[in-house]
Amino acid sequence: MVGLIAGSGIFPLRFAESARRAGHRVVAVAHVGETDPSLEALCDELRWVHVGQLGRTIRAFQAAKVGEAVMAGGIAKVRLFGGLRPDLAALKLLTQIKSFDNDSLLGTVARAFEEEGIRIVDPAAFCPDMIARLGTYGSTEPGPSVEADLRLGMTVAEVASRAEVGQTVCIKDGAVVAVEAMEGTDRCIRRAGELAGEGVVVVKVAMPGQDLRFDAPCIGPGTVRTCAEIGAAALVFEAERAVVLDEAEMVRLADDASLSIVGVPPLPAPSAVVSFPQRDVLDG
Repeated sequence: MVGLIAGSGIFPLRFAESARRAGHRVVAVAHVGETDPSLEALCDELRWVHVGQLGRTIRAFQAAKVGEAVMAGGIAKVRLFGGLRPDLAALKLLTQIKSFDNDSLLGTVARAFEEEGIRIVDPAAFCPDMIARLGTYGSTEPGPSVEADLRLGMTVAEVASRAEVGQTVCIKDGAVVAVEAMEGTDRCIRRAGELAGEGVVVVKVAMPGQDLRFDAPCIGPGTVRTCAEIGAAALVFEAERAVVLDEAEMVRLADDASLSIVGVPPLPAPSAVVSFPQRDVLDG
């Protein structure tokens, strides 16, 4: 049995499907206004809560005798400022939080679950087939100009993500067009299209040292559709650290749009020297 703390997007749905195929019962807690209601049909049990109802989430898992749980899908940061409805357990937790960066906040939440006998684990253990791999997905190979922008994008993404600004940057012809902030990946990509037109290279990375139990970067058909919408040249992400959702559909959409999709070596640990993939890696 595994518990699922479900946020937005299709990751919670695909996780539930994968875990049940592997023979696990899935007990989910979904968030009103964030989680896709169709998740209910994919789980053995599901309970709805509002963002911030930590105590109710813990009690739901305890009642189902859940010992391990995963976090899948995000909670929009803007909701934390406009839609938070904390219960007593969450209010108590807020007094323990010294920093509101993602890992500090979620790490504190994870410890609260663990104190109640519920261990937060990496979703990859239940869905290894969804973890990104090295090389080109689909039939469109990145050209030399894309590779140059890719390398710049990885440099900028490393700096931006280290500063907890965002996971996505958009580059065109050696210029930084857009960096993700609170608006999220899709809006960042659309803003890049509005500013620079076609040919943008989109790079999405995990935060350096990020605990991948929490909100690993996800790439799927929605991201590809947004890239196709603006005529992007490439979508780049880290192998082994990103989650790929609905790969067959993602590749089909990318091929139709002549969009390169590339998994590159993950960024080094924060204390290491930054290096970038060679041509043979890009060519898969």
